[in-house]
Amino acid sequence: HGGHVEARFDDYEEGLAAARAENKPMVLDFTGWACVNCRKMEEQVWSNPEVADILTNEVVLVSLYVDDRKELPESEHRVEKYGGKDFRIKTVGNKWSYLQASRFNRNAQPFYVMIDHDGNHIGGSAGYDPDAEVFIDFLEDGLNEFGR
Repeated sequence: HGGHVEARFDDYEEGLAAARAENKPMVLDFTGWACVNCRKMEEQVWSNPEVADILTNEVVLVSLYVDDRKELPESEHRVEKYGGKDFRIKTVGNKWSYLQASRFNRNAQPFYVMIDHDGNHIGGSAGYDPDAEVFIDFLEDGLNEFGR
């Protein structure tokens, strides 16, 4: 096994700043504290030596917890429209859930996308699949589009 991999950031803007500073793409890991399949991906796929190496050395990994109940400052509370409904953003998790749904049209976790320094989605995307090769292909596609 490649060992345990953990995201260096749990905030989009902080991760993007680091990605720019290090000239690496950012991998967004839309996850949840209560997400069983997210833990399975971390244990079974991220522990693969090739996956662990890429996630640790070639990208900036940012885990965004869609079920984070931490209250946002009052100044960041807002209501957005998405899918014909009001999307109330009061918690950190609401913020990341809205980002995932509105930008990538997905609301299932785990969900992985790679982002360039301008916040553009590059490469494909990945969801729950315990096959490490599938995840490696996702990472390689994004890295190649980024121009590593």
